[in-house]
Amino acid sequence: MELQKAEYTTNNATEILQSLSRSITEAKDLVNKCQRGTISNSESELKSNMSHLERVIKEMGACLTLIPSSTFQGQEYAEVSVQALSNEMLSAHFEVGQSQGLQTKELDPHKNFSEEGRNEESVTIESDLYRASVEESTDNSRELNDPDFVEFLKPTSLCRPRKHISSSSSSTSLARMTDHMEPLYQTFYCPLTKQIMDDPVTLQSGVTYDRKAITEWLEESDNSQGIFCPTTGQKLLSRVLKTNVALKTTIEEWKERNEVARINISRSALFVSASPSMVLEAIRDLQDICKRKQYNKIQVHNAGILPLLCKLLKYKDRDVRYAALELLQELTKEDDDSKVIMISEMVDMPTVIKMMSSGHQPIRHAALLLLLELSRSESLQEKIGSVPGGILMLIRIKYNQPDDAFSSEKADEILKNLESSPENIKKMAENGLLEPLLKHLTEGSEEMQTEMAEYLGEISLGNDRDTYVAERASPPLIKMVHGGNTLTRTAAFKALAKIASCHPNAKILAKSGIIQIMVEEMFTRRIYGEPINSKSEAAAMLANILEAGLDLENLQVNSHGHRLASDYVLYNFIEMIKHSTPDDLNINLIRILLCLAKSPRSMSTIVSMVKESEASYTLVELLNNPHEELGIAAIKLLIVLIPYMGHIIVERLCKTAGQPENLILGRNETTRITQKQAVSSTFLAKLPHQSLTLNLALLRKNTVPAILQQINQIQGTCIRTGRYVIPYLEGLVSILVRFTTTLYEPQMLFLARDYNFTSVFTELLMKTSSDEVQRLSAIGLENLSLESINLSKPPQIKKTKFLKLFYPPKFLSSISSKKRQLPLCPVHRGACSSQNTFCLVDAKAVERLLACLDHENVEVVEAALSAVCTLLDDEVDVEMSVGMLCEVNAIQLVLNAVKEHKGEGLWKKSFWLIDRFLVKGGSRCASDISQDRLLPATLVNAFHHGDIDTRQMAERILRHLNKMPNFPTSHYTM
Repeated sequence: MELQKAEYTTNNATEILQSLSRSITEAKDLVNKCQRGTISNSESELKSNMSHLERVIKEMGACLTLIPSSTFQGQEYAEVSVQALSNEMLSAHFEVGQSQGLQTKELDPHKNFSEEGRNEESVTIESDLYRASVEESTDNSRELNDPDFVEFLKPTSLCRPRKHISSSSSSTSLARMTDHMEPLYQTFYCPLTKQIMDDPVTLQSGVTYDRKAITEWLEESDNSQGIFCPTTGQKLLSRVLKTNVALKTTIEEWKERNEVARINISRSALFVSASPSMVLEAIRDLQDICKRKQYNKIQVHNAGILPLLCKLLKYKDRDVRYAALELLQELTKEDDDSKVIMISEMVDMPTVIKMMSSGHQPIRHAALLLLLELSRSESLQEKIGSVPGGILMLIRIKYNQPDDAFSSEKADEILKNLESSPENIKKMAENGLLEPLLKHLTEGSEEMQTEMAEYLGEISLGNDRDTYVAERASPPLIKMVHGGNTLTRTAAFKALAKIASCHPNAKILAKSGIIQIMVEEMFTRRIYGEPINSKSEAAAMLANILEAGLDLENLQVNSHGHRLASDYVLYNFIEMIKHSTPDDLNINLIRILLCLAKSPRSMSTIVSMVKESEASYTLVELLNNPHEELGIAAIKLLIVLIPYMGHIIVERLCKTAGQPENLILGRNETTRITQKQAVSSTFLAKLPHQSLTLNLALLRKNTVPAILQQINQIQGTCIRTGRYVIPYLEGLVSILVRFTTTLYEPQMLFLARDYNFTSVFTELLMKTSSDEVQRLSAIGLENLSLESINLSKPPQIKKTKFLKLFYPPKFLSSISSKKRQLPLCPVHRGACSSQNTFCLVDAKAVERLLACLDHENVEVVEAALSAVCTLLDDEVDVEMSVGMLCEVNAIQLVLNAVKEHKGEGLWKKSFWLIDRFLVKGGSRCASDISQDRLLPATLVNAFHHGDIDTRQMAERILRHLNKMPNFPTSHYTM
């Protein structure tokens, strides 16, 4: 190539630079040929080629000197920079070493004054890290088919080294690919650091340095004699550093070309999933490239690196996984597009979430940092939160601060970013983090508050969090109910209902003023067209709060001073029951009245108002309502009213269509006992037992067979389990007992005989696990036994003189007399049977009643004692009865009952029996009673503290035992 030796003007400066560019390309090609060995490797030919290359470089340097300074257009130091580059190129020299490798020496006539005495070695030039890109190569086909490159792309060569390569070759194979990169020039290096310059600046001496290095050198070299150039030793008159724009641009362009090549090579290494060391090296290099400038990230994206990195998250080597996480974080930093692409198409979010719990701390931290970067994009926040278990894990990490403070901090930042999505807030609340929901409920916009209130009404809160939520959420929710729009009010009602369903929150809600608001909603507020029935919702919340057991009488409901238990409030509640049609509202109104009925003052007012109004008819009519819950509520309120107006309720009940039989016969087809069945039987059992009207109504509706059938099924194996079985059984038995209270009615007497009530109660006395059933059975036997005295009659055989003529012969008289002699009951002195005269002796019920005296329930013991007392009545043969009872050890059982239990009722019955034993039992009974050591102490206690009847009986027994002086006292009877 020939260059003209003439002065160049400003107009042809561009042609000089273009020629320079062609010369550089030719020089690069020569260097590459020498390195690849494509040129003949004889020493003479290499020397010839190198001479030619040296001549080209020097001509290029001379070309630079011909560019006039006016060409730089005011850039005063540009000429100095170009001149420095020209001097270096003019001093270039190439020679062949022993290995026939190409080496370069700098023929700088100036020696560095600070390097005197050093060996005159050539400066070793660091090769590029990677080969040139395919696009920059001068021969694409040849580079792609290069043996080293082909071997590098083979997966087998990466997984298993070749025999002639050492075991460490896999880790250095990536570096070996740099042999074909665009070469470096000595000009790129800073004379001080021997590193490629980032910001080249030129001194007054014309030598170029890296700005940072020369700045530090000048600061350290400050002395009184002046400042000298570290390379030339020339004294510097100025410290001004001017950027070498041309060199800086050249270095930047060189770096950009090589970075593209490095990206492509790294992509190849990641694509074939090379050895861990090679993959790790490629990732680290990509990290350096991405950190240099933002545009490099775009190049990495365009090169298709992202999918490869995402696959590496499951790589077996944890160092590779950690590096992949770091690089993904770097690529997504300040780039929302990359985040969207990553999370929507490539990144397996469950894997990243799982890596947050890794036992390897670096991986755990890197995963959190990546997720933190992704969570900054609003479009991805809901997608991150939708990963199953992701928010739960973040919450757990957040509260794991003592073990890993860094992870806790980053998890907290991620959760705060995810709060922008209302759906994520809901998931946080469901997983135990309620603060975001409560914060947005209190401080958010009206739309956000409405949405948070809806969530609060849907999620299930644990008992340990209910109180905290009530304290934080009640004020804003009550404000929303009082002044919000329709949607806001609906959501607030729903949330408050959820909070009010937890009884411990009652005091908090009452303190917040909710009772006044709810009463106002029920009595005075009128808003039509709302999607909710605010009256029903308000009544439900008020019922939930009152059921917690607050002091009802002192709760103020309005500004006029009315209390919750005042006549005004109670009257409104009862009137609403009479006129309201929604079933839900009626249910909650009845619940409120049940709560208020616990107060004696309120109960008196409720009874008075129900009697005077038609509310009693309304309540009884609700028993036929198909809404089961409403029917149950009405029955419960009627049960509470029975002690005050039982006969009125019976009258209303018997006048209502389908009643009272539907309370027994209206059973579902399944074998499961429902709550309505249980409360219905209890209701019938608690109505006045002596009500002949109700008893006849039940009899005529043929309910007794159904009752007995149900009792047999429960006592058998058909129905044994369920929370309502025992209450239902107790109610059925109590209904049977009510029939025994009206045996004076022939229909009732026939009923008891027809179904053999004595045997039924005797069986129930022992074959049950319910104390109440035993008590009721004993009462039923007592009622039947009292009637035995009237029913047991000795057979009357009328004998007349006329009939004696017709007596049978003597040989037949013995036979006929046996037929006429019927067995007589020793107690009742007549013909008895368990079915016809209800005799306890014939029914074998005495032993079972005495066994109940050992029961731990005092009510069962008292009922059994009452039944036994019927066998010692004055109208029976007391001596025979006492003798029979002594034979079955009745005395000892009665004495044991007195020791175990206390109470007026039991004392009266026990002392009465003991007195009968002492009077009618003779010396044997007296001896057994007197030998009891604890009885006198019990008698003395009763004598001092019992009522008048108990004291009289205790005194009489003590006199029999010679524990008191004998003097006349008033007669008493049981």
